[in-house]
Amino acid sequence: MSRIAYVNGRYLPQPEAAVNIEDRGYQFGDGIYEVVHLYDGRFVDEDLHLSRLERSLREIALPMPMPRASLRLVLREVARRNRVTEGLLYMQVTRGVARRDHAFPNKPVPPALVVTVKRIAPYPTNVDRWGASVITMPDLRWARCDIKTVNLLPNCLARQAAREKGAIEAVLYHEATGMVTEGAATSFWIVDEAGTIRTRPLSDAILPGCTRAALMAELRVAGIAFEEREFSMEELRRAREAFITSATSFVKPITKVDGMPVGDGEVGPVVRKLFDIFARHVKGAMRNAA
Repeated sequence: MSRIAYVNGRYLPQPEAAVNIEDRGYQFGDGIYEVVHLYDGRFVDEDLHLSRLERSLREIALPMPMPRASLRLVLREVARRNRVTEGLLYMQVTRGVARRDHAFPNKPVPPALVVTVKRIAPYPTNVDRWGASVITMPDLRWARCDIKTVNLLPNCLARQAAREKGAIEAVLYHEATGMVTEGAATSFWIVDEAGTIRTRPLSDAILPGCTRAALMAELRVAGIAFEEREFSMEELRRAREAFITSATSFVKPITKVDGMPVGDGEVGPVVRKLFDIFARHVKGAMRNAA
């Protein structure tokens, strides 16, 4: 059975789904996207993702394509029609179709909305097999990384460079300061030499990760201390443990950076505990941080 996509008010088999060649998302990357994890039919941290969608749209002066309640119904209908209960749901909003011009259309046009879903492997249960390696690269993205734009070429190039070196992610840093920002498509964390869990504070330099926010909420509930404090490449190299978070990576241990082991090169006790905490969050056994 062909997968079903939602495109501007219609549910269509994906081979038939299409957007106009003058859609501004296609021509300029003038749009916003979100990805939500679907676990056992439950939309994990859905409110966090929809709030971030609305914020990103506001930042580029683009209206929501429909009220939030209506969008929720579309998301559920796409999942239902595709019979997906464990997967990733992708939504994209662009400024719509207009004659090519860098400036916004003089007469506003309706925003375009596309929603798709795909199945993914079951949620990981073995944290030791979930560990992975990353590379580091200079952060060459634009200055508003807090906006979840569809314009992802620098991120794609970074991820491709990681893949070519047998890694799963590229951790980015500012060349001028040596300070780590985030992964190409993930939030990045360390357990530093003193045993403190750290991640960079929110700013224009990083995306406000929804999984990052959800994990922080669960850490507060559990009484586990952490700090939103930036760290350098040198501190990363000396870290005891490291991990990434995202809607697709969940809590993923990082055991190698640029081919060198993090700590002893094994999944550490802190990340092991955080993996278990977030697994319970995803499965609904803990209070949903959304």
